[in-house]
Amino acid sequence: MKAAEITYLLNLKGSVIKRIRKNKLALTAFYIFSFLITTAIFAPIIANEKPLYMRYAGENYFPAFWDLNPFTDNNFYEIKNKNGASEKLQLDITDWKHFSSEKTVWCLVAYSPGKSDYANANFVSPFGKQNFIQNNKVIETPVRFRHFLGTGVRGEDVLAGLIFGTRLSLTIGIFSMLIASVVGLLLGSLAGYFGDFQFQSSRIVLIFICIGILFAFFYSFTVRNFELKDALSNSPTKFTIQILISIAYFISILILFFLCGKVIEKIGIGKTKTFLPIDSIVSRVMEVIVSLPVFVLILSIAAIARPSILNLIFIIGLTSWTTIARLTRAELMRIKKLDYIRAAKALGYSEVRIIIKHALINGIAPVLVAVAFGVASAILIESSLSFLGVGLPVDAVTWGSMLNEGRTEFSAWWMILFPGMAIFITVTVCNLLGESLRELLDVRMK
Repeated sequence: MKAAEITYLLNLKGSVIKRIRKNKLALTAFYIFSFLITTAIFAPIIANEKPLYMRYAGENYFPAFWDLNPFTDNNFYEIKNKNGASEKLQLDITDWKHFSSEKTVWCLVAYSPGKSDYANANFVSPFGKQNFIQNNKVIETPVRFRHFLGTGVRGEDVLAGLIFGTRLSLTIGIFSMLIASVVGLLLGSLAGYFGDFQFQSSRIVLIFICIGILFAFFYSFTVRNFELKDALSNSPTKFTIQILISIAYFISILILFFLCGKVIEKIGIGKTKTFLPIDSIVSRVMEVIVSLPVFVLILSIAAIARPSILNLIFIIGLTSWTTIARLTRAELMRIKKLDYIRAAKALGYSEVRIIIKHALINGIAPVLVAVAFGVASAILIESSLSFLGVGLPVDAVTWGSMLNEGRTEFSAWWMILFPGMAIFITVTVCNLLGESLRELLDVRMK
């Protein structure tokens, strides 16, 4: 790289950083979003009825981390008692707050989401009297075990529900838009670059590609459904890895079918060349999806499909790609007429290289803005579906399900206020980030 290019990049980076620092609202939104992401990642060790650290019979244990270990039975854990003999604890029924340990360090919130505290059932206010059972006597709850944001109908801790609701909402919002981005970028770039009369291929190759898409989806997502669900239940990081593996399988199977079609084409079967009107096909599909009431469509599919976080991610992702595809198509239609694209064609670069390395990378700025707004939209959709009681398992604790529970008791204002504020803040922050990205990536403002 030449010295002039390095100087230009450093000046550009400096100007971008200055513009970010000047936009105080965007900086605040970024800090809040970072806080939400951190809360979502570390939710199991922020709110957990199991202690972070426990010393029992001279041994050190870390119960809050046991659920995070995928190589053990997550419902049972073996410890040594005071007599030196081994015993197994059933994690879901052990009364940790009355466990006779020598030393205990609790999580920030000493309750798990959805777990009942019947001593504080029937909607106990954050400022009301809260009960705690000790030695078969009911006493005032110690400050360490107080429900700081109140409880639900079965004594569920509202603060623990908010923390894990952050994890669930951001997981659904981010991963659904990841799926929407992959579909939208792929279809939008093909439609914008090739149009109706530039993609020419033999009929046998096109037939094999269509068959390959069906097989690729089946073996990449349907067959691997258990692995994806298991990874989603463990952590967002493992789910990201499994999603990337599924995408790699999908692309590999599609390439395999494409090569098979090429081999048969060389034999002499189906060699007739034909134009594939990619732009018209993609545009008609987008028009059909856009013309439908999207929320009603998602609600109908979610009501029919099996309640699952993974299913909801795919439903939202596969119905939210049209905006990304439309923006990508418009950018590629503009960029393909520029001189550097013509120069790349003159140099003999392949169409795939031109699209990915030259065209798409320079037209992705509006897509990033759409993705930021899309995350906010996906979170709103998930909250609405949870409020209506469809799309997610019954035991899933979400902001929408907490609002739905608060609807049954109008005096329980905390069941409406805190989840509503969480939804409002998260959606507003995502929208502010999208607006800031639009200003940051706008060439006219540089």
